Amino acid sequence: MSDNGSSPEPHESPPEAEDRPDGGASRSKPRGKKKRKSTEARAATATTAGAGLVAAVRALARRREKKRVDPAADSAEADTSNLEAVAPEADAGDSLTERRAEARMGGGQDRIDAQHARGKLTVRERINRLLDPNSFEELGPFLEHRHTAFGLDRQRHAGDGVVTGFGYIDGRRVAVFAQDFTVLGGSFSETQALKVGRLLETATSSGLPVIALLDSVGARIQEGIWSLAGFGDLFWRNTQASGVVPQISLMLGPCAGGAVYSPGLTDFVIMARGSSYMFITGPDVIRTVTGEEVDAETLGGADTHAGGSGVAHFVADDENAAFDVTRQLLGYLPSNNAEDPPIVEAEQSIEPDTAELDNLVPEAAEEAYDVREAITRIADRHSFLEVHADFAPNAVVGFIRLKGRVAAVVANQPEHLAGVLDIDASDKIARFIRFADSFNIPLVTLVDCPGFLPGADQERNGIIRHGAKIVYAYAEATVPKVSVVLRKAYGGAYIVMSSKMIRTDVCLAWPTAEVAVMGAKGAVSILYARQLKQELPSKREAERARLEDEFEKQFNSPYAAAATGHIDDVIYPRETRARVVAALDFLKDKQTAAMPKKHGNIPL
Repeated sequence: MSDNGSSPEPHESPPEAEDRPDGGASRSKPRGKKKRKSTEARAATATTAGAGLVAAVRALARRREKKRVDPAADSAEADTSNLEAVAPEADAGDSLTERRAEARMGGGQDRIDAQHARGKLTVRERINRLLDPNSFEELGPFLEHRHTAFGLDRQRHAGDGVVTGFGYIDGRRVAVFAQDFTVLGGSFSETQALKVGRLLETATSSGLPVIALLDSVGARIQEGIWSLAGFGDLFWRNTQASGVVPQISLMLGPCAGGAVYSPGLTDFVIMARGSSYMFITGPDVIRTVTGEEVDAETLGGADTHAGGSGVAHFVADDENAAFDVTRQLLGYLPSNNAEDPPIVEAEQSIEPDTAELDNLVPEAAEEAYDVREAITRIADRHSFLEVHADFAPNAVVGFIRLKGRVAAVVANQPEHLAGVLDIDASDKIARFIRFADSFNIPLVTLVDCPGFLPGADQERNGIIRHGAKIVYAYAEATVPKVSVVLRKAYGGAYIVMSSKMIRTDVCLAWPTAEVAVMGAKGAVSILYARQLKQELPSKREAERARLEDEFEKQFNSPYAAAATGHIDDVIYPRETRARVVAALDFLKDKQTAAMPKKHGNIPL
């Protein structure tokens, strides 16, 4: 199949040896693709290469072959080079059209067929599916590498394995770079670094989101230090762009070795299940060094990084779904840190059913519920986009809209580990807060947390350091911050979860809220241990219940916290949406003045 933007039939074909990831990782069979209407529509209208593209490339190849076998022709043409510059039509066989056609073929038809055989789209098919139709403007299509070692002088391709340029997504400008696996396995080269570096520099200075479509075996080892130097430049540019423009990485194939640090530095990583892998060392290297047997999917597949490592923020069933997620995500983000997030007109936002919030929290304090039910009944209907859904499920983070305006929501999840904070949840929450603050997205926090997860493993692995990240992120954030205590807010967890003491702007609580050092049962067991021991056994439990009820009213009640100014108001659950919307409206022009400093030292 030619690189014409149409969807290939997915089936399995083993990659060539030179195209395999670092460590010679084997590939598991990718899942079949399910076409989506939105991407099909873009593909149908996208510019295609077709048979004319192939014919043009073949014509150029014949022209070059003629020059190779007839040196006299070369010398004769050299004498008329100036005339050809004035009248290019005199050399139709070497025209711009043919050069463009050759560049668009990447590594050639055989490699394109091999890419399709793996169930993967080509680089230009991917760009066509992602961007608005006919909106892509390419930069640097004719750049080639300058290296000759290990036969590289015989493997020069226009573009050198990466396509860079600008386009539109839903009418908004974006910068895109996409690796071409058909050219030397998409290996990262000195020339790739130059092209991508220029794109990132322009995107950052122009305030454009950057989207990376990654499909590469890693560094081009034939170029030696030049390839490694290119990685360093890319990482530096990723870092400079961080907090200035959103950066989104789509993993559509392998990403091995040092290459993994570029997506690791970006804001969001989206992985296509079954065809994308990320690891520093591949299965073969691990087997050689440690003797451990592990396949590529288990080591660095989409589900591993979504639920285990937390590297992946979203998992898509196929490439088309990954493009849909990217477009959806971008709809919540501003183009840069000097802009506000996109606003959906109020008449387009759909009011949720807030009445059911009154019955959401169970009467029994130990009974679980799904906090996402609260989120979806506070947000505009169908507006909740969960981030990191499979990682640290005891915390929920994501984007919502409130009367058409974007907000970032953070919530404890009682359905998992009773909503306690552990190491992974702390990292998940802190990083999301910092992203939202970087891009002017207000924070809404729903609190139901009994504390930090106890355990020797948590202590040894640094729960103190990781938990401190949440404190730092909330305390440093300057965007409007609103919190709502739904039920439990105990001890240190209450303080770190956007409390008044770390400068949250508006703190609300439901009547079911318990704001205290600990729950009434635990407190009574400690404070009244001697008194209860002296009670007759027949009266002990009744006395315990009386003391717990007394403690609850005096210390754990939301009204006690409101009386001391730690809670701004106690509200009915059904009032939550209206109160949060009103608070964010009053806070939308919030200004803060920070102490002058180079930067803080977050407890990483």
